Amino acid sequence: MEIYFKLKKRATLAEVSYITIGDVADIYAPAGLQRRILGIRLFALRGDGAYLISAVDVVRAIDSALPGHTVSNLGEPDCVVEFRVIKPKPRPYLVWVRVILVSLILFVGAATAIMAFQTDSQLGKVFERYHELVFGEKNENPYIISIPYSIGLGLGIILFFNHFSGKKLTREPSPIEVEMATYQKEVSDSMIENLEQQKEDGK
Repeated sequence: MEIYFKLKKRATLAEVSYITIGDVADIYAPAGLQRRILGIRLFALRGDGAYLISAVDVVRAIDSALPGHTVSNLGEPDCVVEFRVIKPKPRPYLVWVRVILVSLILFVGAATAIMAFQTDSQLGKVFERYHELVFGEKNENPYIISIPYSIGLGLGIILFFNHFSGKKLTREPSPIEVEMATYQKEVSDSMIENLEQQKEDGK
């Protein structure tokens, strides 16, 4: 009988003492057999940290528990398992203090970056020149141009990041989500390389 499994790229566990196949892979097999496979233990956790599970480990465990079956992997060759001890949640007011502080830092940083860019590009002079060309008179504070520009800048940021008030405007991932996915993939690849090197050094 053929058994198919799809190894995950990354898995996070907490409050468990061992890793099972069900933690790191999806299984395709007859219902009764599938439940048995999902519960097969791979190895015991030795503490907080990262562990590397390879497709070979899964094949070896299935073959040991259920000999005589053909086992095929349809997913990743390796899976990084992160085990974390659950810590008590901080008090609600501390969470709000952190949120307010981070929001304030981000707001000040973004405002500084925008103002620095406007100053370097002499955008104020550009607005003055536009006003003079369109209306025929010089105005050092052309609000008729700067106000729509400020509104458009805010709307452009909202559209670019594809979020407003905690809701996505479209189904497409935002640039931040794309960058985070790329970052997570690179982190996983790096962790796999490091854990493989540690395995080789430990042999």
